[in-house]
Amino acid sequence: MNPLDATKSGFLVCIAVCTFIYTFIYLKDMSSEEPNRQKFNANTAECGFYPDELCSALFVGKTAAFKIANFCQNTYQPKTLSCVQTACNCSMVLKTLHFITRPLSDKEGNFSLAYIITIHKELEMFVKLLRAIYMPQNIYCIHVDEKSPKNYKAAVQNIVNCFENIFISSKRENVVYAGFSRLQADINCMRDLVHSKIQWNYVINLCGQDYPIKTNKDIIQYIKSKWNGKNMTPGVVQPLHMKHRTQVSYREYVQSGKSYVYPTKNIKAKPPYNLTIYFGSAYYILTKEFVEFTLTDARAKDLLEWSRDTYSPDEHYWVTLNRLNDAPGATPKADWEGNIRAIKWKDQEGTIHKGCKGHYIRDICVYGLGDLQWIIESPHLFANKFESATYPLVMDCLERRYRLKVLHQAEVPIEDHWRFQADNYFNMKLN
Repeated sequence: MNPLDATKSGFLVCIAVCTFIYTFIYLKDMSSEEPNRQKFNANTAECGFYPDELCSALFVGKTAAFKIANFCQNTYQPKTLSCVQTACNCSMVLKTLHFITRPLSDKEGNFSLAYIITIHKELEMFVKLLRAIYMPQNIYCIHVDEKSPKNYKAAVQNIVNCFENIFISSKRENVVYAGFSRLQADINCMRDLVHSKIQWNYVINLCGQDYPIKTNKDIIQYIKSKWNGKNMTPGVVQPLHMKHRTQVSYREYVQSGKSYVYPTKNIKAKPPYNLTIYFGSAYYILTKEFVEFTLTDARAKDLLEWSRDTYSPDEHYWVTLNRLNDAPGATPKADWEGNIRAIKWKDQEGTIHKGCKGHYIRDICVYGLGDLQWIIESPHLFANKFESATYPLVMDCLERRYRLKVLHQAEVPIEDHWRFQADNYFNMKLN
């Protein structure tokens, strides 16, 4: 670089930094004035022009960043994902959506993961999740809620058609929150996965509002180092306050656009084989051998049938079977071990976390800008729950950081279309 170019580069960086500082001071001064003064041109904050700098500041919890980002949130418009709502040829899908097209290391290429993703809304959020976890050596079963609109199903199918290792579940359910249909959706995918030509090692279940915190390489390392050959089903013996879930019969209601689970007055019979019922996470990481066991073992089949009229059976089914001594990869003495999912539960506010900076839905935090630092510092593999339409800057920051981390770990040459942007004005800190 000649002296003139160096001078130009330094001048541009100086302007960018000064703009950011000036914006914060300006916003700070405005906060003490009348509300209508807040309505100045959002472009002044440069929310979209220097997102890496803003995101980096949010990840380390800088107060100034929150003030600017909160101002920007309502007007921030990330780029619409092309080839999502409109049909594209597969070459365009791969490139414009930035899918990684080959294994990033030998270790990853020799260890395939299977994913079950249940979705029903927010198409762009699904695409963001899929391209984050996608690796060509893995396999993906997508369960699209039968109640989803036709155009939503068609859009998902258009994307799936471009990949040999992604498919739609052969049997779809009308999924009801806390109902048996949610468990059945996973089992439908498992039946498809065990017959796949792709040989996979573990299966992980996700929903459309999840997003990874750790990379594919990190996930494999975590499984191999702490759970090699074992299943992860965090949970404990069913507590007294949860026994109502399996003591009376529940029914699913699906009609006129409404769906829910309600209790009846019918008392349920005791569990088959006098099984001890456990309570735990609906999220799991299971070996292929264990999946085959759950689909064929008589106890598993009878427990599944018994669970049809229970409340949220996916929160007792997997953990109960994984506590059987003779189940493949079983962990009979496990407790809540297994860093699968980072969730801010409302009743854990003040102990596990310092509150939700977004908003709660069913006592689960939908992450806001102030949650970003907590998310990336979590030891968990994935986080829930996200709404890209409500908090677009949250997802934009996470996506940029995550892809930078993935490419930083790559042991193969980086292809241009794997990057989200050609240039980073500021290096986003990964650690």
